[in-house]
Amino acid sequence: MSLNKKSVDDINVKGRRVLVRCDFNVPLKNGEITDETRVVAALPTINKLIKDGGKVILCSHLGKVKNGPNEGESLAPVAKRLSEKLGKEVKFISDYNVTGADATAAVAAMNEGDVVLLQNTRFRGKEETKPEEAGDAFAKELAELADDYVCDAFGSAHRAHASVAGVTKFITEKGGNNAVGYLMQKEIDFLGNAVENPVRPFVAILGGAKVADKLNVINNLIEKCDTLIIGGGMAFTFLKAQGYEVGKSLVDDTKLDYCKEMLEKAKANGKQLLLPIDTVVSAGFPDPIDNPSIETEIVPSNQIPADKEGLDIGLKTRDLFADAVKSAKTVVWNGPMGVFENPVLAEGTKAVAKALAETTATTIIGGGDSAAAVNQLGFADKMSHISTGGGASLEFLEGKALPGVVAADDK
Repeated sequence: MSLNKKSVDDINVKGRRVLVRCDFNVPLKNGEITDETRVVAALPTINKLIKDGGKVILCSHLGKVKNGPNEGESLAPVAKRLSEKLGKEVKFISDYNVTGADATAAVAAMNEGDVVLLQNTRFRGKEETKPEEAGDAFAKELAELADDYVCDAFGSAHRAHASVAGVTKFITEKGGNNAVGYLMQKEIDFLGNAVENPVRPFVAILGGAKVADKLNVINNLIEKCDTLIIGGGMAFTFLKAQGYEVGKSLVDDTKLDYCKEMLEKAKANGKQLLLPIDTVVSAGFPDPIDNPSIETEIVPSNQIPADKEGLDIGLKTRDLFADAVKSAKTVVWNGPMGVFENPVLAEGTKAVAKALAETTATTIIGGGDSAAAVNQLGFADKMSHISTGGGASLEFLEGKALPGVVAADDK
């Protein structure tokens, strides 16, 4: 997968209709946006295209849309917020057909610098999400509205949807450009290059609950990094694979052989694989999850009592992991070290975030829970890059080709 893609800086959009796939999958409460991070993240690309005299047509999905088109998953609140942020009207096309007569008429009436937002692309159901089954009609209709296409939705780049990848074929057929926006470019620069061409030493930190979610990531990163740190719930499967007692901790017994294989692979490749040496344990998983009165103790990771459950990394492990980060030049982190939603069990995750904040290395947070943890703990501004896509960043770390990246034109 080539990572050298045409960006919005490489195309001339003056007087041209530009379809921009954004990620406006924002949380809504009573029709109001409760977190506008994704709207704000899209502004640099949109402003650049307005400034260059493009006719800017925005599209995005919102939610999973399981029961057909509905006002609760309409992009109307996004149009309102975008208008405020851009300081100009964003014309919203509320038509559930997305690319119908209303959209065609609105686009035909556009002047240079105008902005239109189409309705939720998932209102077209399988035509958007499963074009291989439903055919290319929707992708073709989207392409008919535009001369050029810009993908700036990294959070959806791992999906071969009509509005992410399918549309590019028809833009190419009419001689248009398929470029990436600033947000996509940043993800490619940081995440892509961290995995394909890292400045060494390269340290990867993986956490989260399940080994199964990260099988290919572990496999790929053992080949690419110098040190692999494993914390969070998935560490217990590795510890059990080494024959240690892990008590009631989360374990995937079907992956014990895989973990043994990975430990051997690290050794054979001369890579350091670090696991927790001490663990914060409790008699049970906190209920509710943020219950601050949960009683804990710290025990060696190879001696977890049979009636206790590991829920965070211990003090010695925090020091061990922080030391491994100190000499690094590139660090990628995906997944918390414990049940960080609980203040008592957030200390391990906090210690890793702090170690990353204090290092001079390029620090890349791979979306999802790690991004939430870093934001929540107040370390966001200290990181080189926080990925906007959980699933997409994981697939990047697996070394997979992402449809949304592949579909963009090479420089």
